[in-house]
Amino acid sequence: MKGGVRLAIRSIYEEYKHDVFTYLVSLTHDSLLAEDIVSDTFLGAIRSLPRFKGDSDIKTWLFSIARYKWYEHLRKTKPTISLDDLAERYLLSESDPESSAINREFAQRMLRLLDSEPPRTKDIVLMRIEGYSFSEIARKHGISESSARVIDYRAKNRIRKHLAKEGVTYE
Repeated sequence: MKGGVRLAIRSIYEEYKHDVFTYLVSLTHDSLLAEDIVSDTFLGAIRSLPRFKGDSDIKTWLFSIARYKWYEHLRKTKPTISLDDLAERYLLSESDPESSAINREFAQRMLRLLDSEPPRTKDIVLMRIEGYSFSEIARKHGISESSARVIDYRAKNRIRKHLAKEGVTYE
């Protein structure tokens, strides 16, 4: 690795390691696990750096890698992780453990509501739940990355509004 590239990687690491760590702690609720995944995230970033086109902010790109590494960890440690578990984590990752039962019910209801969405929208949301990046989703569906983000965002909002009308609250 050339000196200039090594210096660039070091500066990216120094600038974003705390942000990535904080983001991962919010997902994992475990600082030791978050530290491990930070390492995996930056190793993954180094490997995929040649493919980084600059279409998104570096921080956004690193968060995407971090989220994928976290999902990868979940799949490895709990190979039978259910779609309900992933949906709960996807929509409600900031909730506390005490509200787990409520969140599980919410996630199951959210998945049932997702069935009423158009097939492409449903697939986009399910792909996000499973940890796919917006870039991967966009490629699969032949749309732009920003369109994939908008479709995902709007679907989540529709589901949340529908649940709010039903009186279903979530943490």
